[in-house]
Amino acid sequence: MDLIDTVKNQLKAHRKAGLIGAAITVLAGFLLLKLQIFGVPAGGSLINLSYDLPFNARNNIWADQAVIVYLDEPSETELHQPSEAPWDRALHVQLLERLKEDGAKGVVFDVLFTDPGPPAADQKFAEAMRSCGKVILGAELVRIGGDATGLNERRHAGHKLSLPIDMFLNSAASIGLVMHIVDGDRAVRQHFQGFSLEDEPGLSWEAARLAGAEVTQKPEQRLTPRWFNYYGPPGTIPNVSYYQAILGGLSPGFFRDKVVFIGSKQTAGFTGTSLDVFKSPYARGSLTGNLSFPGVEVHATAFLNLVRQDWLTRLSEPAELAIMVVAGIVFGYGLTLFRPLTAIGAALAGMAAVCLSAFLLFSLGQIWFAWLIVTAAQIPLALLYSVVSNWLELYVQKRLLEHSLELHLPPKRIKELARRPELLKPGAEKQMLSIMFTDIANFTTFSEGMDSNDLARAMNEYFGTTIPCVHEAEGWVVKLIGDSIFALWNAPNQQSNHRELACRAAIHLRDQVLHFSGDESGIKLKTRIGLHTGLANVGNFGSATRIDYTALGESINLASRMEGLNKHLGTDILITRETREGASETITTRFAGHFRLKGFDKAVEVYELIGLRNEAEPTRPWRATFEQALRDFSQRDFDGAERGFRCTLEMRPGDGPAQFYLRQMAELRVHAPAIGWSGEIALKEK
Repeated sequence: MDLIDTVKNQLKAHRKAGLIGAAITVLAGFLLLKLQIFGVPAGGSLINLSYDLPFNARNNIWADQAVIVYLDEPSETELHQPSEAPWDRALHVQLLERLKEDGAKGVVFDVLFTDPGPPAADQKFAEAMRSCGKVILGAELVRIGGDATGLNERRHAGHKLSLPIDMFLNSAASIGLVMHIVDGDRAVRQHFQGFSLEDEPGLSWEAARLAGAEVTQKPEQRLTPRWFNYYGPPGTIPNVSYYQAILGGLSPGFFRDKVVFIGSKQTAGFTGTSLDVFKSPYARGSLTGNLSFPGVEVHATAFLNLVRQDWLTRLSEPAELAIMVVAGIVFGYGLTLFRPLTAIGAALAGMAAVCLSAFLLFSLGQIWFAWLIVTAAQIPLALLYSVVSNWLELYVQKRLLEHSLELHLPPKRIKELARRPELLKPGAEKQMLSIMFTDIANFTTFSEGMDSNDLARAMNEYFGTTIPCVHEAEGWVVKLIGDSIFALWNAPNQQSNHRELACRAAIHLRDQVLHFSGDESGIKLKTRIGLHTGLANVGNFGSATRIDYTALGESINLASRMEGLNKHLGTDILITRETREGASETITTRFAGHFRLKGFDKAVEVYELIGLRNEAEPTRPWRATFEQALRDFSQRDFDGAERGFRCTLEMRPGDGPAQFYLRQMAELRVHAPAIGWSGEIALKEK
């Protein structure tokens, strides 16, 4: 059987398991991506990790179009400002003057000025904003009934918008919402630029618009879904403390052409803010896991994404679903085609390929998708299914093989051969075999008129007695054909003494039958046995699911003819010269002549198997007399042959071969043999 046929058979055998594996893997991907549990995708953690992990593998990106000025603890100390109350707004005036002088491109306060302060300070701050001309202030949207601290409120769809006080609102260039879209793990992954085009935009959008970012020239682009492209861990964007910005120490032009973001860097909010710290995707690669982004840095990152147009885009929902389906089919089906170790290697290679593809899309194309659903869920699930299904298949194959071998082999060899699943694969090879065929003499007469149950019981007893004779001699019972046994040696395992084993089995089987009573009346069943040793095609001629380990070829036919020849010679066991040659040291035989059998052109040299070696001396006289008579017969000395065969009968009454040759001579005296005849007997029927 060639490779193509083998592959086809294997594919057919695995098709059902592969389809089930593909269906399970596709369904798992679909559910993890689409199933919502309390409003969160079932695979939410894997989806978030798919976004987070590539940042940890990528080098930091330098982005200096923005600078952050932090209202931090060192500034509180240096400037003598409270940590739980708004700062002196006169400091903001100094900062704006410093930024204007240094050529800042714009100023963005991630600070809520919803409450008035000292009138004189507020007035100066408003004038400084007007003088700067490029100041954006923050606004907050809170639910109705929430704690909006601002006096200036606008109602909006169940929410109220807390705006800066009128004095500041009229002085600032614009306002923007300070909100973020915060995931359940308190990470900010997606841009927030407003609820609708009619609403106030996000703080970063207004800053980008003020800076002239191209994307802001098309207002309809504001609500396009975008994901943060963080440039590095917290602190990557250039930043200074507030006190450094107003007390000096920075080089001239430090803020030139930069948009300056001003905001808190403390865990507890001040200047009217709430908790304003968010989990970083870089926390995955941090030893402490404590890396967090201040809210103002999140705004600055979103601004830079818009200005640089390098935000991340998530693959569309249909595209992600398509990936899950393709991955489910490829791995759910494909891994079932491999044995466990190969499947593990293929799964690891598949994981690596998906990871590499995801990283390249992320780093080169600013695109991400839920790739961890494939690598951490679908492929492991497909691998687990593959291992389990292959284990079950191997278990079933082993049980099938053991069940198939129970009839053919002794129990001690079944476990040994059950470790060879290749026996189940269709295919054959040429092998030197010793082959046995048996048949019950006069079986038709024996079975006629017998009740079906009695016949079945008799045959069960017969085979229960005879099959162990083959097994004890380490033979393979190929099949039972009616009342016959077909057995062989030297396959599937090599047996150097297979001729001797076959002869021993034949003798044992014959001796058992002599003492066997087939029914209650005590009828004796006599078994005729034929043995031959020769080349034959041996293997599984069945299928991958039904073993039919057998042998085919001319040698098989010859063994069958040898069994049938017993009927003519009146013998129990006949073997060919090829069988005798390998066992002559352990058995006793007599030469029975040369026979031309049906279907064979050349005469076959035939021997009667008398017994084991210990039968040699007791049988030598009559065997020698018979063999001398046979030599006379071959030399056409029919008178001398007749005397020898009759002498044999006197020494061994009822000897079948002697009686056979006496009948042959009676015919040959009437019809003389052809010239060149050397004693062979032509038999044209079985």
